[in-house]
Amino acid sequence: MQPEEAGAGEEAESQPLYRIERPVYDEAFISSQLLNRKDNSTTLGQSCSSKRAKAAALTFLPILTWLPSYPVKQYLFSDVVSGLSTGVVQLPQGLAYAMLAAVPPVYGLYSSFYPVLLYTFFGTSRHISVGTFAVISLMIGAVAVREAPDSMFYVLPANGSNVSAVLDVEARDARRVQVAVVLTTLVGIIQLALGLLRFGFVAIYLTEPLVRGFTTAAAVHVVVSQLKYLLGVKTQRFSGPLAAIYSATAVLSHIASTNVPTVIMGLVCIVFLYAVKDLNQRFKKKLPIPIPGEIIVVIVSTGVSYGLSLSEDYKVEVVGKIPTGLLPPTAPEFSLLPSLVTDSFAVAIVGFSMGISLAKTFALKHGYSVDGNQELIALGLCNFISSFFQTFAITCSMSRSLVQESTGGKTQVAHSIKVTNTKLSVNCFLMCLCVLCSLVFSVYQTALAAIIMVNLLGMFKQFADIPALWRTSKIELAIWLVAFVASVLLGLDYGLLVAISFAILSVIYRTQRPKSAILGHVPGTGLYCDVDEYEEAAEYEGIKIFYSNASVYFVNSDLYVSALKQKVILAFGRLVCFSSFSVVRVVRSRRRLEKLAETRFGNKATYFSHLNRVHTQIFLIGL
Repeated sequence: MQPEEAGAGEEAESQPLYRIERPVYDEAFISSQLLNRKDNSTTLGQSCSSKRAKAAALTFLPILTWLPSYPVKQYLFSDVVSGLSTGVVQLPQGLAYAMLAAVPPVYGLYSSFYPVLLYTFFGTSRHISVGTFAVISLMIGAVAVREAPDSMFYVLPANGSNVSAVLDVEARDARRVQVAVVLTTLVGIIQLALGLLRFGFVAIYLTEPLVRGFTTAAAVHVVVSQLKYLLGVKTQRFSGPLAAIYSATAVLSHIASTNVPTVIMGLVCIVFLYAVKDLNQRFKKKLPIPIPGEIIVVIVSTGVSYGLSLSEDYKVEVVGKIPTGLLPPTAPEFSLLPSLVTDSFAVAIVGFSMGISLAKTFALKHGYSVDGNQELIALGLCNFISSFFQTFAITCSMSRSLVQESTGGKTQVAHSIKVTNTKLSVNCFLMCLCVLCSLVFSVYQTALAAIIMVNLLGMFKQFADIPALWRTSKIELAIWLVAFVASVLLGLDYGLLVAISFAILSVIYRTQRPKSAILGHVPGTGLYCDVDEYEEAAEYEGIKIFYSNASVYFVNSDLYVSALKQKVILAFGRLVCFSSFSVVRVVRSRRRLEKLAETRFGNKATYFSHLNRVHTQIFLIGL
């Protein structure tokens, strides 16, 4: 042997060699001989122990975990500042969103007070601001208009037989309030039941593209519904499929009767609110609290209404007088329940999805967790109990939640203990200012429309999702577009149903048409990538690594086998098929492989499904 050959042989012998041996188990042996299941049964005494009762109480009432140890000196001031900032935004939004819900403005104030108080005791998020929200208010308004249309309340004057019928606004509003309250009661019951049944996981089926497409469509509906207030024209309110198109057509057909002072007032409010929001965003680190543009618009428009008499002289529409005092609790009109079941499910799901998505966003940012089931229970109790005090359904608001977080509303006790901002006390003060001090607001409807439109700017920015999704995932782009188009054309309730159905079909499509590839090793790394897609990926000689990105079941088993044959089996005359659980088998032909599958498992689909349960990748090694 030459010296070089001898050195090479010694080097090869010095390399460590590994020989791995392990026994082969089948499922019958594992279940009967190797493993024994634990006895997890509990007695009645164990299930009713004091520790379990305490844990259940702390879960159901999160306030009990943080209130006893709340550090007043450290956190009270920041909570008050955040509460003041959020409260002054929530007050005018409550007035404005009541218009969307087709109820008098004072009910927006009620809905901004009672649910916030209840969420303090039952909620788990530290940053979201619950209360009125444009999308939910619009969905409620569509139901209220459908169940109590204007045509039901035209009456003839008692002293004139030839006089045309007039609209009984008071009776119409009273009926719509009943519809909104009953709908809220049913929404609360549904959310509470889903929370108790641990159905918080349903939020995962409302994918982000679906929610963003749906909320963008809702923003379109809201803006279209507010055009008549911005232009000062009078049209009826539409609901159901094509309502947005009918509303826009009605406004355009009355464009000649536009009230110029109303348009000027609305545009001034929009420009002012947009400028204030831009200043708050640019100088949020320097401003102790954001500039309360909405409350300034409400106060100034009220003063202008009194000072210039625009309502009497120039026919500028106002929302009317806001009654003083709080209403006593009353039982909803339960006879309306049967006709509202479908709508209540839609409102309940949308409200929860908006709340939990925003709560998880803040929780991830600030390093704590929220309980989806408890959030369902909290929202359910907020809606159910508050409905007895004449409120309409609520969820969290993105704009107010951002204000609450940016102004220091993130104070909490250590160990992920929730602290709800003391905006409650501020809201109580603002409510007393409006309700107990006998103030009469004659706010311009165009000012409230401006508040609504400016607060929806963030939703319209979601149109930027389209080019981003086009580059990343065509299927998710299709979900976004279907949710948007269906919700705009069919209405928010039917649009949501179509969007969820399409999302489910897309899941079936993805599993039915899985992506399969032959993987190759990237030199110098531990990565294995598609050899057809990447130049650096190279196969090992005599080895095929087949990859599929979906579980194998009866829907896609034939396609799975076809892809397997095309990419792997046709490349070899004899194969070794192995997984992490089965006996190593030498298979000399494709027919033998299928015959083996049918002999052991009954059919080839069951065989590949059995393989996939244990190992997501199947390696086929040629000899």
